[in-house]
Amino acid sequence: MILQQLLNGITTGAVYTLFALGFTIVFGTQRILNLAHGAVFMAGAFIGYYATRIGLSFVPAVLLAMAGSALISCLTDLIAFRRLRAMGQIEFGAIISSIGVGLILTSLGQSISKTKVLVYPFDLLPNEYFNVLGVRISLLQIVTVASVAVILALVIFLIYRTSLGRQIRATAGNERAAVLLGVNPTRVYLIVFAISGALAGYAGVLIGLLFNSVHFMMGDPYLLKAFVIVVLGGLGSVYGAVVAGFLLGIVQAFSIAYFTGSLADIIFYSLVFVILIVRPGGLFGNTGATVKVGRI
Repeated sequence: MILQQLLNGITTGAVYTLFALGFTIVFGTQRILNLAHGAVFMAGAFIGYYATRIGLSFVPAVLLAMAGSALISCLTDLIAFRRLRAMGQIEFGAIISSIGVGLILTSLGQSISKTKVLVYPFDLLPNEYFNVLGVRISLLQIVTVASVAVILALVIFLIYRTSLGRQIRATAGNERAAVLLGVNPTRVYLIVFAISGALAGYAGVLIGLLFNSVHFMMGDPYLLKAFVIVVLGGLGSVYGAVVAGFLLGIVQAFSIAYFTGSLADIIFYSLVFVILIVRPGGLFGNTGATVKVGRI
């Protein structure tokens, strides 16, 4: 029972981490809360669903969902944020602007789905299960955890071990200094939004498969979870988002198994409250009296 719930928690936590990572890299790079991120997540789930309806298999549907979500995220940057950056009003203006983009995307999702709950085809992945040490593991769980692990490794490698990653971190640290070093911040921001959107799109597909439900309001609760994960892990911390995302998934799985579903969020948010009292800057953030916004 314990191992089974641990597996369930790791699976759910992997998706939470994937979604929150896209949210935190935008925040860590630009100090903005992209509240349209949940709607991009929903759009990815929709794109993946309709891709399967026209006959695409799992991998092409996922790639199309990631590409479509990346494009939507880039358009969000171009339409909602670029002008605000030029005016020097990005931090507060981004909240209002991203809410507007999110409402537009949600309304489109509502119109397209006609408010119906959509369900991915049951045969999209083989319905296979494996028993290991008494733990029942589905093929979907294996694909979810393995693919998310690979994506997380690639994103971390990109940010900390490549020339593009150095440009991202330089822009995050000091945009003006980065410009003097030959970095194009506008290009960097667009790439960051593309990565963020692709991660959200794949997370949307996985949630749609794991919980067998896709609907136009599905992004809102996960956006709240992403925000909590970012705060708990440490504002702008990539590693913090990874740890906090898996922690949320595991705590939620055990809470649902041993208590009731309604208590799961109460238990987790109580745990977050206690952790933030002990470490006000989050698990990987500043622990001093004055907590500043962290950067990648």
